Formats: sequence, structure tokens, C-alpha cells
Amino acid sequence: MKGRLVSYRRGVHTEYTNQYVVQVEGVKDRSAASGIVGSRVVWKTATGKEIVGKVSKAHGNSGAVLVKFDKGLPGQALGTEIEIQEK
Repeated sequence: MKGRLVSYRRGVHTEYTNQYVVQVEGVKDRSAASGIVGSRVVWKTATGKEIVGKVSKAHGNSGAVLVKFDKGLPGQALGTEIEIQEK
């Protein structure tokens, strides 16, 4: 399953740079997004290095999810594709 890194998880005064909002292809509502909670997420660099994260919860009512990584991704990662693997 593919997804796109949309933004950091953020508030008015803070950005959580190791947590990202991800829009998942084919997921259009909150109940479908809740079904992929706990799945593994892989972001690949141009050189082939893989950085792994995990889907933590649904975000909003349009099928977006929050993904947590141990360390933050580089800023260039925003807007790029990630791969979501089944549980």
C-alpha cells in the first residue's frame, strides 16, 4: 500500500518532527484508516537506505493516519511517497 507524507504532526506553537500525517491511497474514511493502525511504514532514501516507522492512529475523518518514527526524517521527505506494509 502506498501513502504520501503530507505534513508534520503539529499544533499552534510546536512541530513534532518525528511524527507525520500520511494520506493513504484508497483510504477515504476514519474507519478504514483505523484498520491499518499498527502497520509498519518504510521510507526509502535516494541511495536505498530504509527508515522504518509505525502507524499510531487515525487522523481526522478523511482517511489520514499519524505515523511515528524513532528519529525524524529529513525535511526533503515531506511530499514524498512511503510504503505501508500489512500487519
